[in-house]
Order: sequence, then C-alpha cells, then structure tokens
Amino acid sequence: MAGQELTFGEHEFIVSKTDTSGKIVYGNELFIRMSGYTEQELLGKPHNILRHPDMPATVYKYLWETIRKKEEVFAYVVNRTKNGDYYWVMAHVTASLDENGAIIGYHSVRRKPSAQAIAMIRPLYRSLLEAERKGGVSAGEVLLKSTLQQHKVSYDEFVLSLNSSISTSSRSPFSPSRSSLRSLRWDSTGYGFLIFSILPSPGQYSSTSVRFSPRSIPSPM
Repeated sequence: MAGQELTFGEHEFIVSKTDTSGKIVYGNELFIRMSGYTEQELLGKPHNILRHPDMPATVYKYLWETIRKKEEVFAYVVNRTKNGDYYWVMAHVTASLDENGAIIGYHSVRRKPSAQAIAMIRPLYRSLLEAERKGGVSAGEVLLKSTLQQHKVSYDEFVLSLNSSISTSSRSPFSPSRSSLRSLRWDSTGYGFLIFSILPSPGQYSSTSVRFSPRSIPSPM
C-alpha cells in the first residue's frame, strides 16, 4: 500500500455517524484526527471520502445491505487519509432508529485491530479485489460466499474470530451476543492459519488462540 500506515491506541475508539445517505453528521476527535481532514471538511461529506482503493467493493456492498436491514455488521476496513496515508480498523456498524423503528442514520464504532487479524485479512481482500477486477462485484460476492460456505460460518463469525480478544467491558462500545463460534481452518485453500472458537463469558468475548503461518499466504488469485 502507498503511504504510511497510521495506528491508534488499543483502548481508543473511532466514532462517526452518518445520515441515511451516508453523509457524515458527526465524528469524534479521534475520527477527525486520524482522517487528516478538519471537522468542517468532513461534515456533510459522504463517508466514502475515506475509502481506500484496496478495500473490496464486495465488503462495502455486504455492509450496506446488512445495516439497511437494521442488522449490525462487523468488518475490517482500511481507510485512506487526506494526505494518502492509511489505517486499519475493526468496525462495528449499526443503523440508528427513531422511536417508531425507522432508520434515521448509521453509527460506526471502530477499534484497533490486531496485527494478526490484518495479516490474515489482507490476502482475502487481495483475492476479492482481483475477482472484482475480472468479473465485477458479483464475482467478489461469489468468492466470499463460497469461502464462508466452505467453512460453515457467517461473515460476522469469520470477522470476529480473527481478533484474539474483544473486550465488552463498560469502556467498550462493543456488545456481541454470539454463541461459541466454530473453529476456522483455511489450510484447504492455502491460507495456512487456524482460528479456534471464540468463547463468550461474562464481560469478555475472546478467541482461545490464533496460529498463523505467513509462509502459507498465497499470492492474489
């Protein structure tokens, strides 16, 4: 990736809100600082002002389809700053509802992802981008769906299982309500890593362990 990779604190959270069309109506101090834009430059602009070219359209399509159904979604996202630098986030996105249950906007909270998770997600995103270049977003969707079906997991289960620890203490805005996830084994596709089950317990949501072999990561398809 071009530009310098930026990071933020493990216990810091990037927060932003948009209207129903995806235009930014609020961003916390960290959101503004990481973006490289001023608050005035961000407010009223489409949230995709931060979109990085290495982010698959397939993932964004899934994200929008999910939150428009009033369902939450978790996703690893790489954002591009005003000056061309980039930063990775583990995002939790939900619809904001009025008292009648109608969608009035969208709310996103992002935390710092683990280095292991990003090392695992990069080759998948490269493969999705290559599929999109050859056959459009529909080709990326086919690849993602077949990959998830092969391992009998949902997209959220896959995403959450990549993080070695997700705290749901009072300082964390995340509040997953998942049952134990099955293990993920990618050796059959050549990715060369194994994720064990995430086991929820009071106040915690974490995976038991992560084993990763960078030598096994394939080149983009």
